[in-house]
Order: sequence, then C-alpha cells, then structure tokens
Amino acid sequence: MQNDNQPPTLPTPGPGPVAGPPPPTQPVLPPAQPPVTSSDPLLLAPTGEVPSHTDGSLGDGGKQHGGLRDFLSFLGILAVAGILAFLLISFVFRSYAVDGPSMETTLQNEDKLIIWKMPRTLARITGNQYVPGRGDIIIFDQTNLSACGQGDERQLIKRVIGLPGEHIVVKDGSITVFNKEDPGGFSPDQTLPYNKDGHIPLTTGNIDVTLGNDQLFVSGDNRPNSCDSRAFGPIQTDQVIGKLVVRLLPANHIKLF
Repeated sequence: MQNDNQPPTLPTPGPGPVAGPPPPTQPVLPPAQPPVTSSDPLLLAPTGEVPSHTDGSLGDGGKQHGGLRDFLSFLGILAVAGILAFLLISFVFRSYAVDGPSMETTLQNEDKLIIWKMPRTLARITGNQYVPGRGDIIIFDQTNLSACGQGDERQLIKRVIGLPGEHIVVKDGSITVFNKEDPGGFSPDQTLPYNKDGHIPLTTGNIDVTLGNDQLFVSGDNRPNSCDSRAFGPIQTDQVIGKLVVRLLPANHIKLF
C-alpha cells in the first residue's frame, strides 16, 4: 500500500545515446558566376599573349597594318633613292652624250661619257675657284652662241688650252701660250700628251687675247669644225660643270681620261 504522504517517484531514465564527433563541415562555395563573354578577344587572352586564329594568322586587321607598313617602307626607300640620285647627279658625277663633231677624233658623235663634278663641288663649298688642268676635257654652260649660229644657251664639251692670266695667240695654224713659266711661249698641241699621235689638225683663226684671273681658253680637237673660244671668247671658271673621266660607250672604245 502506497503512503500518500511520500513524494511521488519518477522512473529512473535508462542509458541514452552516446554523442559522437560532430559531422564534418562542408566548404561554402561562392555563387556561380555567369560565363564571361566579350567582343574584344584581348580580354580573353592570357597576359602577355595576343590571340591568334587557329591557322596562326593575326587576322584581317594584322594583315592590313602589315601591308600599310610595307607600303610606307617602300615609299621611304624610293624617297631616299631619289634624294641620293639627285645629290649624285648634282654634285658628284653625271652621264652625257656627245652631240656633234667638234671633238673628233678624240670623241665621236653619240659617245656616252661620265663627267666628274666633285672638284667643282668642293671648290664651291670652300669658296675657292675651280680651275681644271690644261688639256682636260670639260663640260661647261655657254650663253651667247650667236657667233656659232646656235641658240642662246647650251652645254658644250671642249679642251682646256689656256689658264687664268695667260696670253693666248692663235696664228699661222697653231696655238701659242705665254705665261710666267714660259715667257717665250709654247704650243700645248705639241707638248702635251693629248696630241701625241698628231690627230689634231691645224688651228684656224687669228686670235690674240690675255685671259683674266677667272677665265679659260677652250677649243675643240676638230679645230676646223669647232665653235669655241676663237668664236665666243674666253669662258669664266664658274661656267665649268665638270671634267671628262670615262668614255663608257661604245663598249669597244671604253677609255679613261
């Protein structure tokens, strides 16, 4: 019989479940990002690399830029070549063709020549007078050719006979030069090597002239058929363009002067 005055008793709990280790924590992943798309291929390329097409080319843009660079390079080469050609022709050398018989038989009509300009160019740069050597064959500008029955101005080719300050006499078929070294006079045609074979004929005319300090007396080798200082007088040294150094054509008559 149960005593009503005793507190009620609770049933003794039985053994409960034993707590194990907590479950492993799963990594938290960031929200998935939408795929990156861009019309600019450089945004998708690895750092320091330029994307290329599957065939290894750079595409139409690269071809256009490369073609433009090639074209500009070609124009640059043409410009440099043109400038060099202009400088060479103006100041170093130039080719000429003989027109006429006045230098026969030394030179024939249509012979192709190279004229050397560098000595004249250097003389002008340094402010000095260019005086070619006696016996040199020169090209020069000549105006007032009315005495020769020709136009107002031409480039002529003749041989230098008299130098600045000399006294020139043409008489009795020969040219005589008087200067300080030869006060009694001498004949260039007889003493210089350009006429060692005696091909130059007698010199017609009757001339007696003293050259100024900047004048030359010139004559063609074909004396009876040459319009030269015997007709239009002495020339000025600054009229000289250059002197003959090579005959190029005809090929079987190439010659150095």
